[in-house]
Amino acid sequence: MKVLVINCGSSSLKYQMLDMDTETVMAKGLAERIGIDGSVVVHQPAGKDKVRFERPMETHKDALDIIMDALVDPHHGVLKSLKEIDAVGHRTVHGGEAFASSVIIDDDVIKKMEECSVLAPLHNPANLIGIRACQDVLPGVPMVGVFDTAFHQTMPPHAYIYPLPYEIYKKYHVRKYGFHGTSHRFVTMEAAKLLGENIGNLKLISCHLGNGASIAAVRYGKCMDTSMGLTPLAGLEMGTRCGNIDPAILPFLMKQGYNMDQLDHMMNKESGILGVSGVSSDFRDVEKAASEGNERAQLALDIFHYEVRKTIGTCVAIMDGVDGIIFTAGLGENSSSSRHTICSGLKYLGIQLDEEKNKQRGKAMVITTPDSMTKVMVIPTNEELMIARDTVELVSK
Repeated sequence: MKVLVINCGSSSLKYQMLDMDTETVMAKGLAERIGIDGSVVVHQPAGKDKVRFERPMETHKDALDIIMDALVDPHHGVLKSLKEIDAVGHRTVHGGEAFASSVIIDDDVIKKMEECSVLAPLHNPANLIGIRACQDVLPGVPMVGVFDTAFHQTMPPHAYIYPLPYEIYKKYHVRKYGFHGTSHRFVTMEAAKLLGENIGNLKLISCHLGNGASIAAVRYGKCMDTSMGLTPLAGLEMGTRCGNIDPAILPFLMKQGYNMDQLDHMMNKESGILGVSGVSSDFRDVEKAASEGNERAQLALDIFHYEVRKTIGTCVAIMDGVDGIIFTAGLGENSSSSRHTICSGLKYLGIQLDEEKNKQRGKAMVITTPDSMTKVMVIPTNEELMIARDTVELVSK
C-alpha cells in the first residue's frame, strides 16, 4: 500500500510518500509561504537531488497541485499515476475529548474537528484546509486523521482535571490534553521492541525534547500523564515558550501595564531558552554560547535540565517505578551533553550511562551499561511512519 502523509500548517505543507509494504520513504518535501510572496516547493525523491519549484501558491490546493505533479513527473517523480496513492494520512493536532484514536475522516469527523478549533485556533483550521485540499485533488481516496492529543486520552481524570471550579471544565472543556502524542506512542512502541519486551509489561518515560518539548509517563502502553496541558505552552521550558509558571504572574504583569495579547506573545514567542539566554531559541546556539562562558546561556540550560529531571521524577512517582527512559526529537536525539547532564541527576534510578554509546547518533539504541537498573534509550522519532501505519490499519479494515 502507498500512503501519502500530510502535515499542514497555516502557510506550509509537509509531505511524505511512503511505500508501506517496505515502510520506506519514496519522496518527501515541503511547500512554504503558501499565500505569501516567494512561495516554493522543495521536493526530495529518495536517492536523488532536491528539486525546487518557485511558483505562486495562493492556496493549499495550489501547493498540492504542484506536489502531485512532482510525484508523477517522469524525471523526479516516484509514481506512474496518482491512482497509485491508496490512502492519505493527515497529522491532526487537536481531537479534544472526541477522539481517543486515529479515525477515517468523514463529514462527522470534520464537524468535530471544527468544534475543537476553539482549543487549537492555530492548528485545527490549518489541518482542515489540508484535508479539504486533498479531498479536492484526490477525490475518493480514503483519508485518516491521526491526532496529537489522542494518545493522552487514557489519562485518568485526576491527571487531566484542573483544580478550577468544575463548571469551567464542563462548560469550556478546559482540561489537560497533552501533545506530541504520535511521537510518544511511536517511540514507546519502538522501545519495547528494542528491549525485547511486551509493552504491556513496561513502565516507560518518553522525553520528546526539541524546540517544543514534552514528557509522558507511559505505563503498560497507556499514557498516565504528560507535561503539556490545555495547550502546548505548559510543562517544560522550551525554545520560546515559558512552560509552567505561577499563574498569578499574569494578573501581576497586567497591573504593570501589559495586556493579554502582549502576555500571550511573550509567553509563547519570547520566553523559554530564548528569553533566559538572550542568545537564541536554538539549543545548539545556546550550548555553544554556554561553552564560551555565557552565564545566561548556561542558566537557560540549567533550568531546562533541572525541569526535565524534575518531570522524570514526577513520572516515576506516578507509575510507582520505571523500566526505561527514552530520549527523542531534535535535542533528545542529538545532544549527548544534555542526556549526560540529565541522567547525572538521576542516580537514584540506578542509571549507568555508557558514555561511548551516548556519543553515537542516528539510530535507536540503549545507551546504558548492561548492569544499569533503569535502561536509557535514544530512539529517533518518526511521526510520519506512525501516521502511515495507522492509515494502513484503518483503511485495510
